Parts: sequence; structure tokens; C-alpha cells
Amino acid sequence: MAHLLVIESWVGSMSRLLPRAVAEGGHRFSFLTRDLAHYLRHPPGEGPHPLLAAENILGAETNDLRALLPRVEQLHGALGFDGVVSSCDYYLPAVAAVAARLGLPGPHPDAVLAACRKDLTHDRLSASGVPGARHARCRDWPATAAAAREIGYPLVIKPVDLCAGMYVRRIADEDQLADAHRALAAFPVNARGQRREPAVLLEELLTGPEVSVETVTTGGRTHVVGVTGKTVAGDPAFIETGHHFPADLDPALTAAAAGTAVAAVRALGLDQVVAHTELKLTPDGPRVIEVNPRPAGNRITELIRRVTGIDLAAACVDVALGREPGLAARPTGVGGAAIAFLVPDRDGELSHVEGAEDVRRDRSVLELELAGPGRVVRRATSNNEYLGHVMTAGAGGGQAGRRAARLVGRLTVGYRTTAEVPA
Repeated sequence: MAHLLVIESWVGSMSRLLPRAVAEGGHRFSFLTRDLAHYLRHPPGEGPHPLLAAENILGAETNDLRALLPRVEQLHGALGFDGVVSSCDYYLPAVAAVAARLGLPGPHPDAVLAACRKDLTHDRLSASGVPGARHARCRDWPATAAAAREIGYPLVIKPVDLCAGMYVRRIADEDQLADAHRALAAFPVNARGQRREPAVLLEELLTGPEVSVETVTTGGRTHVVGVTGKTVAGDPAFIETGHHFPADLDPALTAAAAGTAVAAVRALGLDQVVAHTELKLTPDGPRVIEVNPRPAGNRITELIRRVTGIDLAAACVDVALGREPGLAARPTGVGGAAIAFLVPDRDGELSHVEGAEDVRRDRSVLELELAGPGRVVRRATSNNEYLGHVMTAGAGGGQAGRRAARLVGRLTVGYRTTAEVPA
């Protein structure tokens, strides 16, 4: 039985899947956080948060690496850890640094930092000849305006160090660029209290279907688990409205996407890592959008498990322990699986969601999760505002995706009127 140190976590599905994978692997874990109340405020589903099942719940200032490293060394001396892991992007560089300090398995800290910073990712991929978007990193408004004129409109502006599509916008002209630049400047600290890098990233607007490639790299070898298709909406924002696995692509395009993702992982120097690489399939071939050195979110790992039997949360645990993960696909009886998200288009307070029982009766449905009444709703501008999802099975990923989209379209969100909302 191994002992893992989990440093922080997302509060979505991976906060359930990672503790489950630790337990199913016959291991135990300790949970280290700077703010336990953050997890108590966001319980995933019914009952207590799965992270509270940790053998030890430990406190430390996880946002200060200089203070964190000696604190973890002290804990390691008392408790003995065999691996260290996190599902939260904002703490992946710290996890890599902790693993290196303790002599535990893990990717090189510089490689993780380069993957977690979108500007550094572009720089390393460009230097290695891996195709991506033309881009510019800008620290102030004059440089941003000048770079935009060089790249040409329309283009994309994004922060270099945020997640879930936050503040990523399609920009048509300099007025929109100025508005987006001001909005980013007004958000100097992320949701975990970390001061952000003040630079912005400009990219050419890539066209074509979007996919992600899920990989596991150990011992310098990258194994491609599969390619996930996705739907994106919400212009000028980029909101992921659904995913389907496997992607509905011809074999040649699937192989091209997979090969580009493997080249990106290698260019970044990532090893001992589960990765989720997002690409655009442009008319000129696959182009990398970003590389995430952790398992995919938005329940993509569950789609893959339903179809192939491969558990990427379990692979993440194995890799963190320096073990070879089980990546052999097996028959599951499910040819494809998909998820579609219920995305709000207005602000308000949730009263109810109509149509749930009708959707639940559909034989293709694997999961139906919806927010409850009283939820404060904001019009979606990123992947953080979902009100629920429908997961479906089908003969293939494309078929399952169409079913999921059709079923989520049957759901109607009801809002409380002003008179019903208490002062």
C-alpha cells in the first residue's frame, strides 16, 4: 500500500475520481491545502467531499513554494510519501517541485511550468517545429495593440495562466481588444489567491474542428489513449459545450492529431505524466492550442473509461508512484460515449430545470446531473458556469455526441422572478 500526498484539487469531477482511484488501487492519501473551507463550500454531489476521506488533512501555504518545500520535507519525514499529485492546474508546478525535492517520481518542474504557461508552451513548440498558432506575448497596451496589427484581425486574446477558457475571447477589432485587455488587467489574482502573470497572449484565429489527445508518458515513451472530439460555442467566448469519444474522424486525421500531440509532449520535455493536449484541425493540418500536464477534465476521463475500460485517474496515480499504468483497452460493450453541458445564457437564480424526467428515460443516458434550485446563475463566459450535463452512449463517439446534444436541448432552465427572490 502506497501513501500519496495530494496537494490541492479542483472541486469538480476529478476531485471525486482521483480519491476513488487512490482507494481502488489499494493506496491511501494525505490531503494538503491552504484553505479547507474552499472544498467544504463546493461539495461534489451528495455527502461529504471525497477529499475529506484522506488519512491526514494537512495545512500549508501552498501558494508560497519557498515555504511549502520545507513544510513538505518535514511532513515527509513524519508520514513518508511515495508520490505526490494534484488535479488542479494552478498547483501542478508546485507538485513537480515537491516531487523533485523529495526524490519522488514526477515530471521535471521546468517542463510542467512550460506546459502550464501558454506563452512558454508556444515558445517551446515553435523552437521544436511543432505547429501551433502565430502568437505574441505582450506586457502592456501599446505592445498589445502593435502585436495585434502584426498578427491581423480577427484574433484571440487569452491570459497566459488561467484555466477553463476564462477571459479567452475572439477579437474583431482594436476596440474589442482594448475592452478585453482592460478586463484581464482587472483580474490580477486567480480563484486560488495566486497573483497572475500580467502578460496577455495574442494568437491568430485558427479554424477547423477542435479535438483533444489523451496521452500517458512514462520512461520517455508516450502512449496515445485516444482522441476526443468537442463542440465549442459562445462567441466571442470559447465555451466547451460537449465532448465525444472517440472523435468522429477518419483514421488519417486521427493519426495526424495523435502524432502532433506526441510531438508537443516531447518538445516540452514532459515525462511521467498524463497529458491532455488540445488541437485545432485546420485546413493546413493539426495545430496545438495548449498542453495540459494532467488528466482531462469535464468528465472526458469517464467517457474514455466507459468506452475502453482505461482509467486515466488510476493512470495518474500509477505514474505519480513511478509504476507502469494499465493502458490496455478492453471490450466494454460501449462503442462511443459523449457528454453535453447545460449552459446558461442569462443571469438569475435557478428555480428548476424542466425535462429532466423525459431525458432520464432515454435508454442511451449514462449520467444526468443538474444543479439544484437556489443556485446563483451567471450567463456563461467560460467553462465554469455549467448547470449540469447529460452523458450518453452510442455505437460511436459521433452518434453519442449527437444524442447528448439533442437530449440537453430538451432541458429548459427556469429562473425565479424578482418578486420570488428574497431580499
